[in-house]
Amino acid sequence: MTSRFSALLALLAVLVVPMPGAERNGWPLFVAQGPAGSAAESWQALGPLFFGRNESTGAEAKGLRPLFLQTREADREARYFLYPLFTWQQRGDATRFSFFNLLNERRAPEIDGSPGHHLDFWPLYFSRDTGKPETSYAAFFPLGGEIKSRFGKDHIQFVVFPLYARVAAHGGRTTYAPWPFLRFIDGGGHHGFEFWPLFGQRGRTGDYRDQFFLWPLLYQSEANLTAPQPDVKLGALPFYSRDTGPGYRSETFVWPFFGYTHRTAPKRYDETRYLWPFFVQGRGDHRYVNRWGPVFTHSIVQGRDKIWLFWPLIRHEHWNSQGVAQGQTQLLYFLFWSHEQRRLANPQAAPAYKTHLWPFFSAWDNGAGRRQVQLLSPFEVFFPQDDVVRQLYTPLFAVYRYDRRGPAEMRWSLLWSAVSWDEQPGRKEFHLGPLFSAETGAERGRIALGNGLLGFQREPERSGWRFFLFDFRPKSANKAPAAPSP
Repeated sequence: MTSRFSALLALLAVLVVPMPGAERNGWPLFVAQGPAGSAAESWQALGPLFFGRNESTGAEAKGLRPLFLQTREADREARYFLYPLFTWQQRGDATRFSFFNLLNERRAPEIDGSPGHHLDFWPLYFSRDTGKPETSYAAFFPLGGEIKSRFGKDHIQFVVFPLYARVAAHGGRTTYAPWPFLRFIDGGGHHGFEFWPLFGQRGRTGDYRDQFFLWPLLYQSEANLTAPQPDVKLGALPFYSRDTGPGYRSETFVWPFFGYTHRTAPKRYDETRYLWPFFVQGRGDHRYVNRWGPVFTHSIVQGRDKIWLFWPLIRHEHWNSQGVAQGQTQLLYFLFWSHEQRRLANPQAAPAYKTHLWPFFSAWDNGAGRRQVQLLSPFEVFFPQDDVVRQLYTPLFAVYRYDRRGPAEMRWSLLWSAVSWDEQPGRKEFHLGPLFSAETGAERGRIALGNGLLGFQREPERSGWRFFLFDFRPKSANKAPAAPSP
């Protein structure tokens, strides 16, 4: 499939005669930026459908939007088909295949160098083969099997689930026969029996003790039993619940509507709740809450200052992290989304920001002269960290794109480069598809119709402009031959 795909791309490329300048524009068949054959070049064909990119770092990508993407960088390679349905990735000796994260296969060496094979088909089949019985497993849900060191558990074993299951974690074991009603707890000093949801008790001497009746209505949980003041949680819901511990007390009446929290250690905090979660007032050394929901909420928790107006209409938050002041504003979560960053050491410097007005507009500025703008943009606000979506789906809607790479270096394009303008130090270039192009520079200039069918050009070897006919040569061919080395 890959060889046929490459052959089709090569055919599309030769359909368009290379144009002079940094851009070869044969829209809609083929448009490319960067010197032909260079280490840094990007192109697209049939509008935004076929595309490719080579970077100076050696990374490359090519694909057919929105169906297929292939990327390579150093020892990593990935292929995506109908993303996020099919994914294949390779890094060194490790490979991974996934179908929508439901069917997952991974082959990678184990820590000791032995081969490892993982195969999952959620939620029916889970397996791991390391060549060693103590670390290998297989489970076919719900018939039977075992799973080791996974899902936060040391060991999971079941037979005709939910008739029988045993889970081991943190030195203890819980046996269900059947799940979730009968539970037997033992191992590692743990003990207990539960007939859920009627009653149950479990514990470990000197550590913890839990019991319940008619769960979750009546319960009591005690932890840190050897401490001078253990942590205790008890409740008779919906009438009353209480949590106490060293320097801490919280009570709720007519759960969960009315209550208070009083903490003196490790940090002071007092909170009062009226018709929770609508009215909450909290003050403390590390936390501030002033909630009159859903009209207004202001909270400061661990340095993050957040304001809600007419929840969930308007949200604003700002905080400091790793020497950077950050602020984020949202309207209905995604209709308008803006994030700004400023250096605390230099607050007068230009900020970096990213803004989305869904689905019409996305803009990005790194604060150091690099800026991008796109119309339309329906995906960026939902997948801000997904580079595959950015390559396969976002360009399909790029009716207009603006990319400023430096103070005197920018490019904008309309209708997937049907109209484009490129400006770099000492050179400016305009294209109206293959119909008209203009290039100006310090020594050379060119105006062409029909990709060089006829036009005018200015060269340093001749004074003034001259008319040309049928000049399809690339720019490198128009240059005078270099003088031989002495």
